[in-house]
Amino acid sequence: MKEARGQRWDIFCAVVDNYGDIGVSWRLARQLAAEYGCDVRLWVDDLPSLQRILPEISSGLESQRVAGVEVCQWHPSFPDVAPAEVVIEAFGCELPISYVTAMAALPRQPVWINLEYLSAEKWVGEYHGLSSPHPRLPLIKYFFFPGFTSQTGGLLVESGLEGRRREFQDSPELKQAFWRSVNMSPPGEDECRVSLFGYENPALHGLLAAWSLSSSPVTCLVPEGRLVAGVASFLELPRLECDRDHKRGNLAVRVLPFMDQLHYDAFLWACDCNFVRGEDSFVRAQWAARPFAWHIYPQQEDAHWVKLGAFLDHYCAALPLEAASDVRVFWEAWNRGSGAGDAWPGFWRHRPVLEQHAQQWSEYLLKQGGLASSLVQFCNKRL
Repeated sequence: MKEARGQRWDIFCAVVDNYGDIGVSWRLARQLAAEYGCDVRLWVDDLPSLQRILPEISSGLESQRVAGVEVCQWHPSFPDVAPAEVVIEAFGCELPISYVTAMAALPRQPVWINLEYLSAEKWVGEYHGLSSPHPRLPLIKYFFFPGFTSQTGGLLVESGLEGRRREFQDSPELKQAFWRSVNMSPPGEDECRVSLFGYENPALHGLLAAWSLSSSPVTCLVPEGRLVAGVASFLELPRLECDRDHKRGNLAVRVLPFMDQLHYDAFLWACDCNFVRGEDSFVRAQWAARPFAWHIYPQQEDAHWVKLGAFLDHYCAALPLEAASDVRVFWEAWNRGSGAGDAWPGFWRHRPVLEQHAQQWSEYLLKQGGLASSLVQFCNKRL
């Protein structure tokens, strides 16, 4: 979109959920720079977390340019900088007071966006794009909601992502090259490969036990992170080393070194079922067009159950009733922390239906429009 070229955008990200919020913020910054020609500064208060998904980053630099984005350290003592034309506070983080004051002092105030958390709740479409005047300063903040319908801002999706994913999944050579890149052979004919990324979960032991008793081989691939200790406990080992198989019955477990975003996408494309968490990997699993299970970030007073139910209502609407019921039972067991092993066979017996549905769901989401495009169009009308 040429009308965004040269626009200055500042994106602020306070890291809370390790990789979810910074993952979304970095993907958005990179896409705005690469596809829309925006001059983007990404302000991050935790560069080591960004470095895990973007190895080119140096955590010791105050400012550095990567993939066309200026990445800046966000310290409590914020520098005196000129605000951008578009200012995004990601996931409700608070902008520095000095920066907000500088925004108000400009002859033309920036477009100020509060980029909200992703939700499928019905009220999101009603509140998307609403404005909120600052109580003291001549500034207006707009609330921008990612979502799953045309009444929201859509999901982050890069140009050509679907084509690259289809090419990968249709190519034995590309899939074999990926497995070689993680020091593994391609899967056997009846083998199921599962990616397992989530928060600590008491349901883990039961799920691993169910896989160990499976009638066909299951390979569980665990990216380095918060589930590794639980997997080691199930295997009765003090720790797990990367790139080494550990077997229990018909289950093989391997811990993989942490991946950057591009490799993680290919990982999701290559696996048969993906367990994901938070927001960023949750969205990428949907673009992978594979069956998946979401471990939603737990919230106080169980507020996350409402969000989980709202998404399941939307996601399962086009599934046959029995498959929809078993998806719901399994997802709820995984998020409840009990019964996932017992619920797995009912979930996975619908594998062909779930695979077809995952493809159709991805196609549906593409028709709703992308988040970056929605943001650019929204801001252009107000600049």
